[in-house]
Order: sequence, then C-alpha cells, then structure tokens
Amino acid sequence: MALYSAAAAVLAGLERGQGGVKSLVYNSGFPHVRQLYALVSETLRYSPVLEKLLDGAALLQAEKKLQPHLAKVLVYDLLFGKGLKCGGRWKALARRHRARLEAELARLKVRHKVSRNEDLLAPAQVVSATASQVPRYVRVNTLKTCVDDVIDFFKRQGYSYLGKAASVEELRALSGKKFLLDLHLPELLVFPPQTDLHDNLLYTSGHIILQDKASCLPAFLLGPAAGSHVIDACAAPGNKTSHLAAILRNKGQIFAFDVDPKRVATTNTLLARAGVTGCQLAQQDFLTVEPTDPKYSRVTHILLDPSCSGSGMVTRGPGEEVAPSAERLQALAGFQRRMLSHALNFPALQRLVYSTCSVHQEENEDVVQAVLQEWGSTFRLVNALPSWPCRGLDAFPGAQSCLRASPAETFTHGFFVAVLERGGEGADAPSSLPVAAEENPQPGEETGPGAAPKKRKRKKQRVK
Repeated sequence: MALYSAAAAVLAGLERGQGGVKSLVYNSGFPHVRQLYALVSETLRYSPVLEKLLDGAALLQAEKKLQPHLAKVLVYDLLFGKGLKCGGRWKALARRHRARLEAELARLKVRHKVSRNEDLLAPAQVVSATASQVPRYVRVNTLKTCVDDVIDFFKRQGYSYLGKAASVEELRALSGKKFLLDLHLPELLVFPPQTDLHDNLLYTSGHIILQDKASCLPAFLLGPAAGSHVIDACAAPGNKTSHLAAILRNKGQIFAFDVDPKRVATTNTLLARAGVTGCQLAQQDFLTVEPTDPKYSRVTHILLDPSCSGSGMVTRGPGEEVAPSAERLQALAGFQRRMLSHALNFPALQRLVYSTCSVHQEENEDVVQAVLQEWGSTFRLVNALPSWPCRGLDAFPGAQSCLRASPAETFTHGFFVAVLERGGEGADAPSSLPVAAEENPQPGEETGPGAAPKKRKRKKQRVK
C-alpha cells in the first residue's frame, strides 16, 4: 500500500505546484525511488484516459472514501500496469470494480476506433511512450556476485538466455521472458521493455542494479584501476557511484558529493545495499571542494554528471522541463562550465568523464568546447568507444569523439558523454579507450579501462 499512497502524494504535490516529479519523488521518503518514479510517470501519461474511465465507471461516486489521486494510481496499475501486486484494502476495493472498469475501457476503445491501450493517448503522450520501447537494463553488481551466477539465477526463474547480443537491433526484438548480454558493456544484461524486477530477490539484495545502459557508460568509460582515488562530483542517487566501486573492486577511495541532504540519504542507502566500501559520501557542493586539499592529492579520476535539463529522459511528466527556455539553457550551461573547469583543477587528475542526460548542444558539446579552449593543450578529448553508433554533434573539430545516446539509435535514454584526459608533449591526436564490443568478452569477464585480469575466481556469494 505504501507505494500507491506515495504515488498519490506525489500527484497531489504536482497539482499544488510543490515541485516537479523528480524532486517530489526523491523527497517522498519512499525507499524505492525508481519504482515510484515509474509508477507516477506512467499514471501521468495515462491521466486523461484514467479520468474518462473513472467518470464512466462512476468509481469515485461509488467509493466516497477513495481519493481521486489514489484512484488514478490504482486504476492505472490494475488495467495498464502490473495488476495490483500490493495495496491491501484498496487493492480489494479496486478489484471489486474491475469488471466495470474493463467494460468502460472496452467502450472507450470502440468509440476511438482503436485496439491498443496506447492508441488512446494523445500525440504528445505517444511520443513519451518511447519509454515503453526502451529495454530493461540490469547491471550485475560484481561486488556481490558475477554475471554467470546471475544468468543461472534467471534461468532457474524460467527466463531464456539468448547469449551475447551481436547488434543493437537484437535488443529491439526482445520479448517475453528472454534476455541477452549487452554487446558493449560486459556486466549488463538486457530484458524486454517494462520487465519489472523491483521485487526480485537479486534487486532487493543488491546483487543487481536497475540502471539504464546510457547511465552505465560514464563509470565504464572512466575505468579507474583498482586502488585509484576517484571523485564522483554529483553522486546522487548513487548508481554511478556503486558502478565505480564495482570497477575498483572496493579497492582505493571514492569521494562522493551531493548538495541535497535527502538525495545524500538516498545515495547512502543504495551504496549500503550494493556493498560499497571505501567511499566517503559528503553533503557538499562540489564547487566548494578545494582541489589543493592534501586529502585529494591522489585523485586521478573524476566523474562529473552535473544537474542538467534532463531533456534526454524518456519518462517525463507534468512539471518536468521538457523544452527549457534559451535563458534556462544558458544558465545551466554556465553552471556546467564552472563545474567542469573546477574539476580540471585537481592536480593529480589524469582522466575525467563529463556526462549529462540532456540532448541540447548548449549543455553538451558547447560546454566541452568552452572548457577545452580555456585549458588549452592541458587536456584533450578521448575518442571513446569507437564502435558506439551515435557520436557527438559536429560542433567543433573532434566533437565526434564524444558519445550521444537516444531511444531511436541506441535504445536507451538520451545521454551525452565526453572523456577528457591530461595531455602530454606531442600528444595532439585524440587517443582511444579499449572497446569492449571488439574484445568479445564472455559472461563474467571484465573488459575496458581498469579491468581485472580475465582469469578470476567466481564470487563466493551465490544467490540460490
């Protein structure tokens, strides 16, 4: 019941103008923020349809104690979602009216001359339905288990493993209870869109992390070797931080920062569940961190994923910044340039990854270009993952060394990644990082920068 109550509270907060979806979800106190965010976003997407169903079935008139926001959430999950897996007395109430609601949904489809639920959505909502076409990506948490054991676990649960994907197109064709090993990231499994694993034992125990593929790229491409000192400048909600810890194999030191106390608390919970050690998490604005502090004298790698417009996220709802104004973009870009330039001041820094979940050039290529010009030849762009199909916009010479991601081309959220490294004398040409897709890793092997030797022992902590 807590999930539905939390979702209804977020919807009520949106209606009162108390914030956007993301901020209200993070401030809700609900432990599973991704599950809550998904439910709220989908309920919002179907909101006009749900209002027609509630009116046609007269549900609120029949159940005087049922609040409208809670009714929307319940009816969404009953008819379009996972079928009310929790909910207590409200679940029983909604199911009592199931036949009437299903009949009203059927009449609505007849009136609109459609056969699919999504055909009832308005054109703008259909565009946001791209979210339902993005696969479910599952990162194996190698701090607790290994790829082979996770694959075996899902097989025992009735899933069919199809091996390593040979192309991005194979990800589009996934359906039912089938899954693949990703072709780019060696510890990423790919399931059909909207596969719900939030209640799966592997997720609740921290053995797997539900993380979009594009969001896995920054830590993978940073690739610090075990024992390195690393900064995660904007760490919340913690998925990238836990990924860094897995790459480091909990050896070395991570300094993680975020300015929001509630997001820091969420991050701390996620890191504990993932088994992360050797991470100092601080509630602090990264811009106030002093690069010359001896504490950071050994920091060689920085992951910088600053606040952005979020325009690449395919699950968006009312209150979210879908098309920010030119003034808003310039303000964000200014902040991002300050963050990137500040990060490059750390004296021992060798490699930095700058990433956003934005599709706007102002927050991506333009920021990188401005800071590189400011620093001259001290830092250079790395031609990262050359096999990646979607490259940076041709905004300046070398910009195609950057990566972009999109639902249409890479079957992920919209994303941007640039890899910078400290240059040296005579090192004018971009360098290349190892390419996981071309190394043909087997399940359980690590590849890419900072990877462990291929011969390694299987993890002892096996999920049965």
